[in-house]
Amino acid sequence: MNSNKQAARIVGVLFILAAVSAIIGLLLYDPILNEPDYLIKGSEHGNQVVLGAVMELILVVAAIGTATTMFPLLRKYNETIALWHVCFRFLEAIVITIGIISILSLLTISREYVAAGSPDIAFYKASGTLLKATHDWTFLLGPNFLLGINTMMYSYIFYKTKLVPRFIPILGMTGATLVFICSFLVMFGLIEQLSIWGGLLALPVAANEMILAVWLLTKGFNESAIDSLTAKKNVD
Repeated sequence: MNSNKQAARIVGVLFILAAVSAIIGLLLYDPILNEPDYLIKGSEHGNQVVLGAVMELILVVAAIGTATTMFPLLRKYNETIALWHVCFRFLEAIVITIGIISILSLLTISREYVAAGSPDIAFYKASGTLLKATHDWTFLLGPNFLLGINTMMYSYIFYKTKLVPRFIPILGMTGATLVFICSFLVMFGLIEQLSIWGGLLALPVAANEMILAVWLLTKGFNESAIDSLTAKKNVD
């Protein structure tokens, strides 16, 4: 029982840590992602950009941590889905890491641009555009597309097993569907990811993670549901 409560607390902390670090990281990237003269601003705010990358690395660790900590419980219901969840969460982390590398590479380009004095601006802008596009696509495929798949898988198992109250996984599956739809709408250029519609479609999945995190920190997993899953696993 103590190990289950400990696992619940770890998952809750990691979900909150992932959300906070993702938001802070995006805000810290502002000079190099959103400023018109980002080739200069990036270099001027180099340490801020690096700190943003560190925040996203924390996000990567937290994302992998949630999947691996939940795996022993999820596998008691369906080992295949539990394994898929871990694999897709790792894939999400890899995609986010590629985005981090693109930002740090863009910072290098920015520093070289400033150090060059009178550089070939067309070359640096072309390189910068490519690196920014790489980050934008990873930001779409990781926190939207793959997040939707991951959330759907663990929410489905939570719903079937009653490890947490069913309103939480229902919100999770709803949010997963909406953020998945959002990723396709952005992909086909129908909406912007960082827009009112993008925010509204992403809000349910974000709310699900925070509600789930608070529930796990305060209440933990349903022990009777865990006992039922363990008994079923032993019989099988």
